[in-house]
Amino acid sequence: MSTDRRQKDPTRVQRGTDRYVFYSANLGSVKSQSLKQLMMKHVETDEKHSSVADLLISSSGWWIDVFAATNEEMRVLSQVFRIHPLTTEDIQAQESREKCEIFQHYMFISFRSFNHDSHSANYLDAVNFYIIIFKTGVLTFHFQPLPHPHNVRRRIHQLKDFIHVTPEWINYALIDDITDSFAPLIQHTELEVDSIDDLVLVLSGSEQNDMLRRIGSCRKTVMQLLRLLGPKADVVRSLIKRYGDKSKESAIKDSDAKQIRKVQHEVTLYLGDIQDHILTMLQNVNHYDLILGRAHRNYLGQISLEMSQAGNTTNEMINRLTFLATIVVPLNLVASLWGMNVHVPGQDNTDLVWFFWIVLGMFMYIVAMVAFGKRFGFV
Repeated sequence: MSTDRRQKDPTRVQRGTDRYVFYSANLGSVKSQSLKQLMMKHVETDEKHSSVADLLISSSGWWIDVFAATNEEMRVLSQVFRIHPLTTEDIQAQESREKCEIFQHYMFISFRSFNHDSHSANYLDAVNFYIIIFKTGVLTFHFQPLPHPHNVRRRIHQLKDFIHVTPEWINYALIDDITDSFAPLIQHTELEVDSIDDLVLVLSGSEQNDMLRRIGSCRKTVMQLLRLLGPKADVVRSLIKRYGDKSKESAIKDSDAKQIRKVQHEVTLYLGDIQDHILTMLQNVNHYDLILGRAHRNYLGQISLEMSQAGNTTNEMINRLTFLATIVVPLNLVASLWGMNVHVPGQDNTDLVWFFWIVLGMFMYIVAMVAFGKRFGFV
């Protein structure tokens, strides 16, 4: 695991937080601060009270969401649910690689979300979300607060009268909610990219500094989206293949498992829709990256053009000053020759003829040089 990945330490979770949530479409939610308390809690079912531990054995379609499990709790969960040590190790180490692994009696899925707190310094940082799908229920693990479990529970509550809630459907709903959570961010990125593309060649002066910051910030967001969305299509593709294989196996082993095959077929269709959604988002984000790259090059080209224009203006001023010096220096030389403290021509004459001829010569020289400068563009 990379060293720059920020992890949530389970020991730092605020006291009083309900870290365990048991959910069933028929029974609702049961929350607890620890695994032991959760297993001992009683739920009213069919006019009798049953503990959560009994419900895990006797019912199906259950779901336990675990937030910031400690190492001791992971050890207990591994023993109770017969979780493979490799899966336990990945969850404890907060393995960041997204994947779908098949074990003897469950599937393990790592599917990353992101930090949704826009006011946090870690906004858009990847957050690991783990799903273990058993034949009768689902376990989910995460180490930072995420809205997805609550959203899925609310969705199940709204649709429970119209759907058959299975572990496969819960898994689909979780993956779908994580995928949909990227949509507002991509929409906001699209608006920002369009704004940058429209303004990059219009703004000038001090406004360009803000444009460079906007381009850099938007490209950073695009890179984070590409990193988060990239592996998801492969994970969903693996799930679709796995459900297709399970449908074939159930058809061979049990000719009466028509309902199971129907549910798996529906979930496969749902996952195919998620896969199309992910691929569409990836295409859009790659397109935004191309637009930002072009905008960045246009921005640099505009800066280079403005610098060239400023350099040309400076060169023109220097050329004019050089030409002015070319005019003034010979005049200073003539004035210096006749101003020396030695005998010079015309010194013995008492009239001003020499003086006027010298001034006239200087004036004619200035006129000739100005005409020459205008002729060749020096003035």
